[in-house]
Amino acid sequence: MKELLETIAKALVQFPEDVHAEMEEKEGEIHLTLSVNEQDMGKVIGRSGRIAKAIRSVMNAAASKQNLRISIDIQ
Repeated sequence: MKELLETIAKALVQFPEDVHAEMEEKEGEIHLTLSVNEQDMGKVIGRSGRIAKAIRSVMNAAASKQNLRISIDIQ
Protein backbone atom coordinates (compact mmCIF):
# COMPACT_ATOMS: atom_id res chain seq x y z
CA MET A 1 0.00 0.00 0.00
CA LYS A 2 2.79 2.39 0.90
CA GLU A 3 4.53 1.74 -2.41
CA LEU A 4 1.32 2.31 -4.38
CA LEU A 5 0.75 5.67 -2.70
CA GLU A 6 4.35 6.77 -3.33
CA THR A 7 4.14 5.72 -6.99
CA ILE A 8 0.95 7.71 -7.54
CA ALA A 9 2.32 10.79 -5.78
CA LYS A 10 5.68 10.70 -7.57
CA ALA A 11 3.89 10.79 -10.92
CA LEU A 12 2.16 14.04 -9.94
CA VAL A 13 4.92 16.13 -8.39
CA GLN A 14 7.87 18.17 -9.61
CA PHE A 15 10.21 16.93 -6.84
CA PRO A 16 9.66 13.12 -6.65
CA GLU A 17 12.70 12.66 -4.41
CA ASP A 18 10.83 14.50 -1.62
CA VAL A 19 7.86 12.10 -1.65
CA HIS A 20 7.74 9.86 1.42
CA ALA A 21 4.95 7.76 2.87
CA GLU A 22 4.72 6.30 6.36
CA MET A 23 2.39 3.44 7.23
CA GLU A 24 0.84 2.34 10.51
CA GLU A 25 -1.29 -0.80 10.67
CA LYS A 26 -3.74 -1.46 13.49
CA GLU A 27 -6.45 -4.14 13.63
CA GLY A 28 -7.32 -4.29 9.94
CA GLU A 29 -6.95 -0.55 9.42
CA ILE A 30 -4.06 1.16 7.68
CA HIS A 31 -3.13 4.79 8.29
CA LEU A 32 -0.85 6.36 5.67
CA THR A 33 0.87 9.73 5.94
CA LEU A 34 2.13 11.22 2.68
CA SER A 35 4.82 13.91 2.84
CA VAL A 36 5.66 16.01 -0.21
CA ASN A 37 7.67 19.15 -0.93
CA GLU A 38 5.81 22.38 -0.04
CA GLN A 39 5.88 23.49 -3.67
CA ASP A 40 4.13 20.27 -4.75
CA MET A 41 1.35 20.41 -2.17
CA GLY A 42 -1.11 22.03 -4.58
CA LYS A 43 -0.42 19.42 -7.23
CA VAL A 44 -1.18 16.57 -4.85
CA ILE A 45 -4.30 18.15 -3.35
CA GLY A 46 -5.66 19.69 -6.55
CA ARG A 47 -8.38 22.24 -7.06
CA SER A 48 -11.02 21.79 -4.35
CA GLY A 49 -9.25 18.59 -3.25
CA ARG A 50 -10.17 16.65 -6.39
CA ILE A 51 -6.79 14.95 -6.85
CA ALA A 52 -6.56 14.05 -3.16
CA LYS A 53 -10.07 12.57 -3.39
CA ALA A 54 -9.06 10.55 -6.45
CA ILE A 55 -5.94 9.26 -4.70
CA ARG A 56 -8.04 8.21 -1.71
CA SER A 57 -10.53 6.44 -4.01
CA VAL A 58 -7.78 4.41 -5.71
CA MET A 59 -6.23 3.53 -2.37
CA ASN A 60 -9.62 2.52 -0.91
CA ALA A 61 -10.23 0.24 -3.90
CA ALA A 62 -6.85 -1.44 -3.40
CA ALA A 63 -7.46 -1.80 0.35
CA SER A 64 -10.95 -3.25 -0.09
CA LYS A 65 -9.51 -6.12 -2.15
CA GLN A 66 -7.52 -7.06 0.96
CA ASN A 67 -10.48 -6.44 3.32
CA LEU A 68 -8.74 -3.47 4.95
CA ARG A 69 -9.78 0.08 5.79
CA ILE A 70 -7.45 2.88 4.89
CA SER A 71 -7.01 6.55 5.80
CA ILE A 72 -4.57 8.98 4.20
CA ASP A 73 -3.16 12.26 5.51
CA ILE A 74 -1.22 14.57 3.22
CA GLN A 75 1.49 16.79 4.71
